[in-house]
Amino acid sequence: MTGQIRYHAADAQGIARVEIAHPGKLNALSVAMWGELRSVFEALKAQAPAPRVVVVHGADGAFVAGADIEEFPRFRFDEESLRSYHDSLVAPALRAMLDVDVPLVAAIEGPCVGGGLEIAACCDLRVAGRGARFGIPVARLGFPVAPREAEILAERLGLPLVRELLLEARLLDAAEAQRRGVVQHVVDDDAVLAQARRLAERVAALSPQALALNKQVLRQIAQGGTNAELRDRFFAFADSREHREGLAAFLEKREPKF
Repeated sequence: MTGQIRYHAADAQGIARVEIAHPGKLNALSVAMWGELRSVFEALKAQAPAPRVVVVHGADGAFVAGADIEEFPRFRFDEESLRSYHDSLVAPALRAMLDVDVPLVAAIEGPCVGGGLEIAACCDLRVAGRGARFGIPVARLGFPVAPREAEILAERLGLPLVRELLLEARLLDAAEAQRRGVVQHVVDDDAVLAQARRLAERVAALSPQALALNKQVLRQIAQGGTNAELRDRFFAFADSREHREGLAAFLEKREPKF
């Protein structure tokens, strides 16, 4: 069976799922799957109404064990095909994830390495099992991380940590990954999806408008600072229903209905 990126539409609570599945390969991403990942998130960005939260997870007890290395000899030894793979396929797929205004929750079981760590880094909140492992040890395979992907990793995880992961080619266990800020929550391996679901439910109860604006601001800060267009339109939420409802609920001592 070939690999697939499966989109599961939002349920009654507004929680959708993106499932990465490649049986027998610990969900390693094939060339085709990178293209599917981009398509799924580009469609998600254009979706109206959008889900409130998206949980990103792997199938069958693994997150993503990198890219499908068995495909590499087909394109890695030619400069132009290698450039196309990274700059026209992988990096745009990751940017499609980053461009989505919906909060993304990663549920990480087992290996989260190489391209898997890149995908997890593009999520906003991350839950890991105690048996999860994190790293990008491509120097062991004789190649570096492509520049645009290294930029994303440094932007999302911090340059000192990424420097360490790339230059030592080491793997972090879940406890160290939490200490280093790679994940926010660590739970038993059999509780990862349930904990990610609970986290998604908490996020889904918040104001979608506020979360989307927060993501837009944080995205621009990570890339150097907010621009004039965002600052000019930012306060247009002043008379919105969600703004009024949130403040009214607080004053009335009840839960808001966003």
